[in-house]
Amino acid sequence: MISSSAVRRVLAVAALVLVAAACAPEPAAAPPAAGAPSCEPGALPTLASGTLTFGTDQPVYPPWYLDDDPTSGRGFESAVAYAIADGLGYPRDKVTWVRVPFNASIQPGPKSYDLNLTEFSITPERAQAVDFSAPYYDVKQAVVALSTGPAAAATSIADLKGARLGAQVGTTSYQAIIDQIAPTTEPAVFNTNDDAKLALSNGQVDAIVVDLPTAFYITSAELEGSEIVGQLPLGGGTPEQFGAVLDKDSPLTTCVSAAVEKLRADGTLAALEEQWLASAETAPELR
Repeated sequence: MISSSAVRRVLAVAALVLVAAACAPEPAAAPPAAGAPSCEPGALPTLASGTLTFGTDQPVYPPWYLDDDPTSGRGFESAVAYAIADGLGYPRDKVTWVRVPFNASIQPGPKSYDLNLTEFSITPERAQAVDFSAPYYDVKQAVVALSTGPAAAATSIADLKGARLGAQVGTTSYQAIIDQIAPTTEPAVFNTNDDAKLALSNGQVDAIVVDLPTAFYITSAELEGSEIVGQLPLGGGTPEQFGAVLDKDSPLTTCVSAAVEKLRADGTLAALEEQWLASAETAPELR
């Protein structure tokens, strides 16, 4: 038979166990999987804490940016930049801009921006040095000439092989001349599109190659007496696409891509294209 004192000792021990269990800490939450980025709004590991820094060239041109002012939100890439920022949890007053020359932006090494939107086409060669976000625009290249010049009469790529052509250095526009037209004369290279347009107006080249939306703007608002000769076919049959440039292996790349994909899915990118970029359907295709 168990004595009353033994029963009291057993009850006391049980009580202590219950108290200890009640004071024990909650099990720790499982840590995120290794390598899984956190896209907590407004709390990304940006260069400047709490601020998202965009980079772009100087000058920048319509229809991508208006009045060389990326902070305005006017122009396709300026509008896309602020839409991406908003999706990442950075309101307008938490966004800043830096200017970086086009070619320097895609060189290896540390960057002065978190992401850069300057009509950067995604290419395997560039992707060895930098990260690209998911694409935000599909683009074609186009040939622009003076209406009174010899290249204006071209109706095929073969008609352009003997022409004096030019494009901005380091661009896919220049590469399109090499790969798709293969002219008999070495193409001219210019530091900026402004230099290329000046060379065209001065008769130093017969035609220049730029992306199609830029071609529409040049011929409608910048270079009187110029016209779009035609748009070039897709190189290799695959679409050329613009993506935001980030530092190689940036912790932001996955989050930025997710923000871009969300803008595509909810129709924001299509709406911004319609607002800022001319339709490609009116430009003849060169074959």
